Amino acid sequence: MDYKDFGLVNTKQMFANALANHYAVPAFNFYNMETLASIINAAHDTHSPVILAVSESALQYMGSDLLRGMIWGLNINPNENVALHLDHGSSFESCVHAIEIGFSSVMIDGSKLPFDANAELARTVTEYAHKYNVSVEAELGTLAGIEDENTHSHESSYTNPDDVVNFVNQTGIDSLAIAIGTSHGAYKRKSDDEELRFDILDKIAEQLPDFPLVLHGASSVPAHFVKTINEFGGKMSNARGIAPEQLRRATQKNICKINIDSDLRLAFTAGVRETLALNPEKFNPRDYLTNARKNMYDTCVDEIKNIMGSDNKLK
Repeated sequence: MDYKDFGLVNTKQMFANALANHYAVPAFNFYNMETLASIINAAHDTHSPVILAVSESALQYMGSDLLRGMIWGLNINPNENVALHLDHGSSFESCVHAIEIGFSSVMIDGSKLPFDANAELARTVTEYAHKYNVSVEAELGTLAGIEDENTHSHESSYTNPDDVVNFVNQTGIDSLAIAIGTSHGAYKRKSDDEELRFDILDKIAEQLPDFPLVLHGASSVPAHFVKTINEFGGKMSNARGIAPEQLRRATQKNICKINIDSDLRLAFTAGVRETLALNPEKFNPRDYLTNARKNMYDTCVDEIKNIMGSDNKLK
C-alpha cells in the first residue's frame, strides 16, 4: 500500500526545513490508540511536523492491519507533514514489510555489524526503499541501554567522524543516526554532570554540513513522572535522562530528528498508577487511560516547544 494513500509524507522535505531553520522534528513512539492519539493531537495543536515511530516489537504487538486502520482513521492531510517510521528495523525483510504496509520512512539498524556489513545492508535497503520514494535512516556507532526487544545493547561506541562521509556515500541513505552519548531506556546517565559529546557532533557536522543527523535514546526522563511512579508503587530509582538544554543545543548542529520513547512511557505509566492508587474503586479503563493520555499529550507539547523547537513550523 502506498503511504500517500494515508496522507503521509516521507522525511526528506521536513528534514530540509529543519536543517534550514535549526530545529528538530520529533519522532515519538506509539503502541496503541491512546498513545497515537496523544501524539497526533499534540502535533496538530502546536502546528508541528511529526514522525510517528513504530518499533518492530510495537508493530508485532499492534498487528499490521490494526496499525493501518488507526493511521487511516487519523484522516491525515499531506500538509500536516506526518511521517510513519519504522524504528530500528533489524533486517532487509522487516524494512520491506514496513514499506509494503504503508510506512513512509524506515530505519535499518546495522550498527552492531562491522562497518562494511552495516554499509552494505543500508545500501540494499536504500536501493529498495527509494523505488517507492520511502526515506531511509541508518546508524553509525552503538547506543547502550535497553528499550525493548529490538533495541538493546550493553556496550556503546561513539560514531567516528572520519567514517561518516564514506558511509553516507556508500549507502545513499537520507539521514544518519549517530552516537554521541545518548542511550536507550530510562537510565541514561550516572550523574547530572554528564554531557553529550558535542566535540564529536561538531566534527560530524563539519564532515556532513548539509546532511540530516538523528539522535536516538534522547529522552529527558522528567523527574516529576519518575517521582509519581515511585510514589504510587513503582521502583525506578536512579532514572536519569538527557538535559533538555543539551538536546536543544544539538538541534543547532544538524540534529534534525530526535527520538523520544521513554519520556512518553513514563508520562503514560505515571497517569495510570496515580489514578488507580488515588481511586482504588475505579476499574473502567477510560478513567485511568484519560489521565495517562493527558500526561502524554502534555509531554509531547512541552518537548515540541522547548526541546525540538518545531512548533509553528508547518510549511
